[in-house]
Amino acid sequence: MPDTILVKKTRDEPGEASLEVTIPPDNVKAAEERATKVYQQRARLPGFRQGKVPAAVVRKKFADDIRQETLRELVQESWRVAQKQEELKPIADPHIHNLKWEEGAPVTFEFHVELKPDLKLQRLGGFRLTRTVPAVSTAQVDAQLNAMREQRAPWTPVTGEKPKPKDLVDVMIATRENGEVKDPQPYQFVLGEGRAIPDVEERIMNLTPGDSVDATVRFPDDFAEEAKRGQTRDIQLTLREVKRQELAALDDAFAREMGDFESLEALRTAVAADLGKEAEKEADSKVRSELVEQIVQANNVVAPRPLVERVLGMYAQAYEIPEERWPQFAEEFRSIAESQVRRDLVLDFVVESQTLRATEGELDARIQQLAERRGMPAAQLYASLEKAKRLRDVARSITEEKVFAYLLSQSTVEQA
Repeated sequence: MPDTILVKKTRDEPGEASLEVTIPPDNVKAAEERATKVYQQRARLPGFRQGKVPAAVVRKKFADDIRQETLRELVQESWRVAQKQEELKPIADPHIHNLKWEEGAPVTFEFHVELKPDLKLQRLGGFRLTRTVPAVSTAQVDAQLNAMREQRAPWTPVTGEKPKPKDLVDVMIATRENGEVKDPQPYQFVLGEGRAIPDVEERIMNLTPGDSVDATVRFPDDFAEEAKRGQTRDIQLTLREVKRQELAALDDAFAREMGDFESLEALRTAVAADLGKEAEKEADSKVRSELVEQIVQANNVVAPRPLVERVLGMYAQAYEIPEERWPQFAEEFRSIAESQVRRDLVLDFVVESQTLRATEGELDARIQQLAERRGMPAAQLYASLEKAKRLRDVARSITEEKVFAYLLSQSTVEQA
């Protein structure tokens, strides 16, 4: 009969808790024996039949593996005890800290666990909101048509003249040290898109294809790599080629190239309709954001620090932020992360309190709808989403639609 695993809560704050775990020596020994038997079954060693290797030989040969397997089992068992004893609502697996494991002594460590805060929202409705859908302007339609022209325009080489903003340049950049030119590297980018530092772009626009220049350039004070900010570099810059887009005429022929449109006017009408739909979506998004903010203010919802740190970590990973920039990144994005946490807490509360989670039937219906739009079998799309682990995203989207349908029904939305 195993002894009792002791779990003691040492710290508790909204969104996080720490638990001290003590595992008696007998439990540790029993777990080690079970792990040893597993490796006895698996082991293939010269001179022994499989499954017949002596335990002492296995313990010596696979000491590190057995220790890891033992620890894994002890952690799992301790976590089950902790969850049952403390009635935890974790949002992720716990982290292990301060592990102490000596022969014949209890194994001790700490669980650090992120928790779902126990939130109670007293007011979910009775708010007044304004939904504004701005009219689509001629300038917006023109801008969209020009963007379409740029997407389809070919790049044509330019000779005998200096490049301009929006030109595609092919350059070779080398460093200069003590009069020597080293490590030439080719680069291609469009001028004016911020792909090169301003000093480099300025030098390029003073060259014609085939020209080279020695220059000293300075990294701007807001450069992404903090270590390079304000520093200078001696370089040799060679402009190898310039290409410029030739935009098609904005006429009926262009409209026919873009799809089933008989005239430019028909294309303009379709573009205006698409922009109108985007304006409607943007208006809905703003109403939802305003509603969540009013609920947050009315109920004094606070974003727990551990959850904010978790979201910041996800942002940093998604944007591939280098470790040295983490403190600055966290400072710049903290308010956004706090808003995200407050929003998630509000929506999760409504989902649970009103039982609004997406059902299997609703998920199947949505996938069928998406499959019809894409012209593919629903089973194929389902399998694709499942493989890419995107089914949860689709379900979350349905759940959010149900949540906002409920919340908006509890308040007044005026059309501006």
